Amino acid sequence: MDIDLPLRELGDYDVSGLRDLILAQEEVAWLGNTYRQQEYDVHQMTNSIVMIFTDGSGWPEIEVHREAGWDLLAEQAVPLMQQILADHYPLGGTIIRAMAARLQPGGVIKTHRDSHPSFQYGHRIHIPIHTNPRVRFIINGRPYKLQVGKVYEINNQQQHSVMNKGKEGRINFIFDYVPPEHLGREAVNG
Repeated sequence: MDIDLPLRELGDYDVSGLRDLILAQEEVAWLGNTYRQQEYDVHQMTNSIVMIFTDGSGWPEIEVHREAGWDLLAEQAVPLMQQILADHYPLGGTIIRAMAARLQPGGVIKTHRDSHPSFQYGHRIHIPIHTNPRVRFIINGRPYKLQVGKVYEINNQQQHSVMNKGKEGRINFIFDYVPPEHLGREAVNG
């Protein structure tokens, strides 16, 4: 969504429960869903534990599905997402995507804009889980350092990319929230 800023900090949140749960996942959990890597060239150097997903077909009448990551992460992720939404957004909308996304060491997410209409109407929220000093999130040519313990909304309608020049993977929990006025249906509430 175009939020009139490249990045908006939503504040400090206790992400320790979600962080511990994500970091405890076995490697097989990261490799189970490859849809994003196969469909979007910019995500080839990433892995995901996907909780909720839509490919956006039939927008705005889309189907949102729980994926394998739901059973792994929902206990910690759902209350945190609900708290962030209650603090910052109109209630009654729908979370249409939610996942832990890992950018491999030395990996790059190439410069792009999220072009599907669902991204124009949805708030893209990033919760940093694990990072290192050599990660740069770049929006419209300006680098940002996203900090663990803070939550951000990014303007995915502007050009953005990520570089991880570190020796460890960068992990963010990402979710897309579409407010009620943009979907003519009831919210998905876990």
